[in-house]
Amino acid sequence: MSTFTVERLSFQHLSELPNAWQPADYLALLTKVDYENPEAIAPAELKEMTQLALTDLEPAEAAEVVLGHLVNDELTAGQLDQLAHQMQTEKLWEENPNFALHQRFFNATQLLYDAYNGKFPHPQAVEFKVKITAANPEDLALLDQEPATALLRLLAPGLSDRALLHRLFSDQLAGGEFPEASAILWQLTPSEKTDTSVVYDIISSDYWLEEFKFADTYEATLPAE
Repeated sequence: MSTFTVERLSFQHLSELPNAWQPADYLALLTKVDYENPEAIAPAELKEMTQLALTDLEPAEAAEVVLGHLVNDELTAGQLDQLAHQMQTEKLWEENPNFALHQRFFNATQLLYDAYNGKFPHPQAVEFKVKITAANPEDLALLDQEPATALLRLLAPGLSDRALLHRLFSDQLAGGEFPEASAILWQLTPSEKTDTSVVYDIISSDYWLEEFKFADTYEATLPAE
C-alpha cells in the first residue's frame, strides 16, 4: 500500500462548467433551429441569441436539439426523444445509468435551465483544489496511470461512510477496475507539481462530492497495482 496526505485547499459551487460551450457549439445549434445567417452574430451575443432561438421551441423540442448536438450518433432517435422529455423533470447527469454521458447531460441542462428561466432542473457542480503529497516520492507515479481512479480512491476517505460514492462503489474504491471514475470526475487539471506532491483542480457534480467541502487534511492509501 502507498500512503498519501490529502489536503483540501479550496471548494466552490459552479452553475456551469468552464469552457462547456464554445462559439462553434452555439453556431451549430442556431443552424439546427434554422436561424438565418448565424455567422453574422457577434461572438459576445451568440449565447443569448442561441437561448432566445431555443425558447421559440417547446421545451422538449429544444432539449432534443441540444442533446442531439452533444451526443451526435450515440443515441437513437427514440432515445433522444425520451431523454428530451425526461430532462424537464429529472437530473439526467445524476440519474441516468449511462455515466459516459453525465457531463454532457449536465451541460445540456445548464443551457436549457438558463434559456427557460428554470423550467429544467437546476444543475450544480463543485470545483475544488486538493493537494496530494506522497510519503514515498516514487508513489506519485500512481496518479499518472489512471488519475481519475486514483484520485477518487484518495478522495473517498474524506467523505462520510454514508456518502453515495461509498454506497455504490465500495468494491471499486477498494481496488481493481473502476471504469466509471473518469465519468464521475469531469475535469482534472494538475498543477504545482513537486517531487513529492501535486495539486489537482477537480470539477464534478455535487451529487458525488458535495460533502468533500467538509474534509479536513487526512491520510489515505492506494493499493499497489
